[in-house]
Amino acid sequence: MQTSRGVMSGLTTTPMTQSSTAIAEIKNYILRTGLQVGDALPTESQLCSDLGVSRSSVREAVRTLVALDIVEVRHGHGMFVGKVSMRPMVESLVFKGLLNPGDDHRGLRDIVEVRITLDNALAGPVTHAWKNRQDTELDQVVAQMDLYAQKGELFTEQDRRFHMRLLEPLDNHLFLHLTEAFWAVHTLTVPLLDGPRSEDMLSAAKAHRSMLRAARAGDAQAYRQATAQHYAPLLATLT
Repeated sequence: MQTSRGVMSGLTTTPMTQSSTAIAEIKNYILRTGLQVGDALPTESQLCSDLGVSRSSVREAVRTLVALDIVEVRHGHGMFVGKVSMRPMVESLVFKGLLNPGDDHRGLRDIVEVRITLDNALAGPVTHAWKNRQDTELDQVVAQMDLYAQKGELFTEQDRRFHMRLLEPLDNHLFLHLTEAFWAVHTLTVPLLDGPRSEDMLSAAKAHRSMLRAARAGDAQAYRQATAQHYAPLLATLT
């Protein structure tokens, strides 16, 4: 049986530097020992000794793993397993969205299209999970959206919580993490646009309520229609 080290090294097609070797071995150590988020890692000196590489290579490896959110350095306390979040991907996608000369909206259009595709693909699992399910928190979130929209105010946090809460009952939590990542990219790039019109905010609030109603009815088609209504004003702005 091939070990995790063998699997990872088998994916490498370029010569391994000391730094890249250290990166692979630190990740292998986390997997091999079953460490979880927040667990302590060996000291820098221990890593140098165990991996047979220089201190500078270990430090470079740690810097890379910190950037990837795989390792967290707490000064004065040591190194720990990081949150392994989608943050690096979010930052890269946001920056990429700002690198489209002559078309400020292209990056945001791409993100919105991915969100629509993901929401539509999850219509079946969401409506199955939420059929006849009651949830006071989600009802309150939708009510807050209505209230803010009527006042002409944004409801960014409520929007995030709505989409995250809908996906929480699903067995595959990667859907939740991907949706949150693309939602974050979307939110960070929206300032490229003018502020939403009051009628668009009212339409968005109504669409969220329709999505929840369709989910509780177990109606995947109605859920997709409400999703289309949700994104329609934004897509119109981006075209």
